Amino acid sequence: MDRTLSRRRALARLGAAAATAALATGAGLAPAFARAQSADGAQKPIRFIVPYTPGGTTDLVARAVGQRMAETLGRPVVVDNRGGAGGNIGMDLVAKAAPDGATIGFGAISTNALNPHVYRSMAFDPRKDFTAIGLLGTSTIVLEVPAASPVRTVADLVAAARRTPGLPYATAGAGTSMHLAGVMFAQATGTELTHVAYKGSGPALNDLLGGAVGAMFDNLPASLPHLQAGTLRALAVAGPQRSPPLPTVPTLDEAGLPGYALEPWFGVYGPAGMPAPVVQALNRAIVDALAQPDVRAKLVQAGFAPRGSTPQELAALTRAEYQRLGEVARRAGMSVD
Repeated sequence: MDRTLSRRRALARLGAAAATAALATGAGLAPAFARAQSADGAQKPIRFIVPYTPGGTTDLVARAVGQRMAETLGRPVVVDNRGGAGGNIGMDLVAKAAPDGATIGFGAISTNALNPHVYRSMAFDPRKDFTAIGLLGTSTIVLEVPAASPVRTVADLVAAARRTPGLPYATAGAGTSMHLAGVMFAQATGTELTHVAYKGSGPALNDLLGGAVGAMFDNLPASLPHLQAGTLRALAVAGPQRSPPLPTVPTLDEAGLPGYALEPWFGVYGPAGMPAPVVQALNRAIVDALAQPDVRAKLVQAGFAPRGSTPQELAALTRAEYQRLGEVARRAGMSVD
């Protein structure tokens, strides 16, 4: 728990530092970005690759932030969903793109810190193949079941898992933070669960709502409309504290799993070797977007905690989390063929 508290404080400091950096850079970066991109006289849209299918947390955040970035930069920002392989397919496209700022990607704790430790083969190295641009924030993972399920509490789910070893649960993909949440849950409860990986929250939620799978770990923004509509039931959240949109839903720690806490983070990355003026312009556009009251309100209402950073701070966080999650994955025995 001490490590979790220290990590949360570090993330909080990133937001304050990013705001200061944005003020210091001034208003000249958007023209600098435009000049850096217009050597051939063309102003192509910025391709913002989301490495998951539409309808998930990353899609929601990318579209809200991307719209504001376009206004700041004076160029369209087009969200391109490329799901599959726990986000690796989309981020590989980012890694192999030209480092001119015309292609950026929505990286995450999974794609840039966890996946290299659980996938036997990776087409990219997150330590070498990306330029960190800026943190976007953190999300809450929710453990949920269909509203018609007889499982009403975490204790009910644990009892069901003990009666039926291999009880399946869904996530948005193998190697994701939701997959890690399920592995941690099984370890904490001494149960055997079967992971059912999808190519994003959207298709996983469809099967959960349709009864094809009985439980799911999901990032809250994607599931919140279904929880609010009463078609899904939240059993607990995985973070160190309750989520504002679900104030009556306990944490897994409160629900009987002492010390359980997992809080995924997300950030924007570009290919390695991007020019510093381009990185600075993109970072300022992200920080400005996250500071807009309407954007913040939309993200917070959806269960996302917006929090910007400087490029250097995101790079440092990525390196630290790569090391930390490597140890976690090895202890948990996580692997994806």
